[in-house]
Amino acid sequence: MAQVILKHVVKRFGKFTAVSDFSLDVQDREFIILVGPSGCGKSTTLRMVAGLEPLTEGDIYIGDRLVNNIPPKGRKIAMVFQNYALYPHKNVYQNMAFGLKMSRYPKAEIDQRVKDASKILGIGDLLNRRPDSLSGGQRQRVALGRAIVRKPDVFLFDEPLSNLDAKLRVHMRMELIQLHKRLETTMIYVTHDQVEAMTMGDRIVIMKDGIIQQVGTPRDVFNRPQNIFVAGFIGSPTMNFLECELSEENSSFYLRAPGIKLKVTREKVKTCAKSVGRKLILGIRPEYLYGMRLFPGIVEENTFKTVAEVIEPLGSEIMVYLKVEEQSIVAKMNADTEVQTGQPLAVAFDMNKMHLFDPVSGEACY
Repeated sequence: MAQVILKHVVKRFGKFTAVSDFSLDVQDREFIILVGPSGCGKSTTLRMVAGLEPLTEGDIYIGDRLVNNIPPKGRKIAMVFQNYALYPHKNVYQNMAFGLKMSRYPKAEIDQRVKDASKILGIGDLLNRRPDSLSGGQRQRVALGRAIVRKPDVFLFDEPLSNLDAKLRVHMRMELIQLHKRLETTMIYVTHDQVEAMTMGDRIVIMKDGIIQQVGTPRDVFNRPQNIFVAGFIGSPTMNFLECELSEENSSFYLRAPGIKLKVTREKVKTCAKSVGRKLILGIRPEYLYGMRLFPGIVEENTFKTVAEVIEPLGSEIMVYLKVEEQSIVAKMNADTEVQTGQPLAVAFDMNKMHLFDPVSGEACY
């Protein structure tokens, strides 16, 4: 087991900076997720931890060892890639045993490790089969098994589920969570899928353009995003953003946007006290927009009337796309909400769940 520490890590490719001043402490036995859009530097960061990519600047420690100049095989890590990279001419047993065999482990120990890993992953009956006869999920388990037999201090995952279909991805997410609990090993996992990040990680590292935007638990980054990028990236569908201006009337605060005037609740007054007269960005998640009749905390001053442009039924809920003057927003409403395309709809904001952002810096106003 090992802690992983990255101190001011930088990676440049010529004049292009892929990762900039990346510092992070991954605790022993922690499951941490690096998430962000394509090209944000998350996979490059993982490859530097693995030793597959040299650092331009900074230091990386695994346990108490500085590993900057230690090759991958000496770092006591195991990596699972998006491409399973199984040997097609070898059966499952041989694929899982190959790394140990090359490292000259005793035959009896190799056999025991392979059998133990196959039992953990439920693939004991597949040991004599070749990769071309396995499903995608089975191949992924073999790739995991090949990593487990090495008994590494740190597991590194680079988008390992991206080649699986939606249903199997959900199942494999649960298996990886259970695997982490069973092995009690440090795991660093890279994905562009924010649903994977929210459901799997102890903490999430959100990246953009090679820079860390926020580090926190799934609850932290969802409820208190530090900037507009994090607020818009985490959550599905994405958070709504409305340009507005804050004003004060009779000791109360109001947010005004074309077609909307919303009263700030007592719980949020401190957020607004220093921003009177300023243009701001109001953020509200689709989950916190309601049909008036189905919102128990309704306040008349926090409602507005609009027209539903598009409705997407999703079983227990519906997605309702609304137009507010020139701005568009989406609401995730209960399926019992009475709404029809092109018909007037009264919508209530849960203003206790709203967020405010500076339109220039993009930083949250807390």
